Amino acid sequence: MNLPHSRLTVEEFQRSARADPAPPPACSPALRALWHDLRGEWDRAHACAQDDAGRDGAWVHASLHRKEGDLGNAGYWYARARRPLAEGELDRERDAILAELLAAGDRP
Repeated sequence: MNLPHSRLTVEEFQRSARADPAPPPACSPALRALWHDLRGEWDRAHACAQDDAGRDGAWVHASLHRKEGDLGNAGYWYARARRPLAEGELDRERDAILAELLAAGDRP
C-alpha cells in the first residue's frame, strides 16, 4: 500500500502498520509515531512524537506516556496539546487521535 497518508482510512493506516516496512509517504511526525505505536515500537514512536513540536505531536506524546504509565508526564503533554487527560482504553484513544489526524490531512 503506497497511498499518501491523507487518502488513507484508519483501517488502511492500521493495515500499513501491520504489513509495510515503512510508514506511508509524507506522514507527519505525529502520524509516524502512531504508525510505530501500532507496531509495538514505543521507543521509535516516542522519538517521532518528539520530532513534532506542534499540538498534534504533543497529543500523541501524551498518549504514549499514558500508555507507559507515566501519568504526570502525560498530563504535561495533554496540557501542551490543549486536550483533557484521557481516560479509558489506550487503543481507543490512539484510534481517535489517528482518525482526527488523518481527517485533518496536511494542516500546518
